[in-house]
Amino acid sequence: MKIVCDRSALVDALTLASSVVLSRTTVPVLLCVKLTARDGTLRLSATDQDLRLSLTLSSVEVHSDGDALVPADKLSQIVRSCDDSTLAIEMDKQVATVRGEDAKFRVFGYDPREFPAETDTHASATEFEIAAGHLRRMIGRSAFATAADNSRYAFNGVLLERKGRRLRMVATDGRRLALVQGECTGSADGDSACIIPTKTLQVLNRLLDDPDTAVRISRNRNRIRFEVGDTATVISSLIEGTFPPFDDVIPKEHDRRASFDTAELAAAVKRAALLTNEESKGVKFSFADKTLTISARAAEMGEAEVRVAIRKWEGKEIDIAFNPGYVTDVLRIADSSEIAVEMKAPNRPGVFKVGEDLTYVIMPVSLPG
Repeated sequence: MKIVCDRSALVDALTLASSVVLSRTTVPVLLCVKLTARDGTLRLSATDQDLRLSLTLSSVEVHSDGDALVPADKLSQIVRSCDDSTLAIEMDKQVATVRGEDAKFRVFGYDPREFPAETDTHASATEFEIAAGHLRRMIGRSAFATAADNSRYAFNGVLLERKGRRLRMVATDGRRLALVQGECTGSADGDSACIIPTKTLQVLNRLLDDPDTAVRISRNRNRIRFEVGDTATVISSLIEGTFPPFDDVIPKEHDRRASFDTAELAAAVKRAALLTNEESKGVKFSFADKTLTISARAAEMGEAEVRVAIRKWEGKEIDIAFNPGYVTDVLRIADSSEIAVEMKAPNRPGVFKVGEDLTYVIMPVSLPG
């Protein structure tokens, strides 16, 4: 294999590939990226066995076809360290030579045949399509609410549910829940549901820069495939198990409703949270006719009280406490100038709504006496 590649494009591709490969493993080839030069293009592949990413670069001159299997971190470091506009890469047996204008590197690789074969060779037909910009928005509004631990597998991913052309993505960690709705094209028949690992969506999200690119989605047994235009493919194992019955978690009846300027509420919560600590992570939200008072108190630190205007208010006064980090999370991703808050009682979940397509449920917390 011998190629000359645009360095900037190669840097971007290797950055994406490096986000897939394992950082530590006893299987050396899983630390590598596979380079395949064919038909005037360069294809990069990386996998951790559960997730597989393939990228195709056209900004390359292929002087001779071939394959290479090279440690991803070293190749990425070398390419980043060079200032050249293009780099030449040549493979001789299992040694990759990278040449710039004033530097040459020899990197020991592995036999490309040792790289795990793609098991999704007989993928089913496209189930549906969605614009990259729309999918990126849905991922950004849901994936942040997944659990960080690995003890409850269904909580470590996002439920993707399709009913005809209607989509819902749902994520929860057991203390809060995000539900975002959208639409797809290409299939109006049948329903489906699966749980996609958070890592898969994080990698996929980085491929969705062009909002108009079509993303084709298909499933084959316990794997899901995303084709982003003609240049990238993500194949991932799905999380086995049953997602919690989230429709039962979302309160249906509220008798207290408030609306706020999103930026003003975000600033107020952030300031009040300055005087919280590990022992006192909650802040109290005191809703009255025209004003919300957000207060926090932490032993040996002090107290905070911040007021913010309520645009519209319905119902009786109420005091309810939330983890300020959970509130800040939804305010950060809200892309509307107004956000609504609905409540029933101090010991019942609060519901934050952004437009008609994002519902965010937060369990209240108890404050120390």
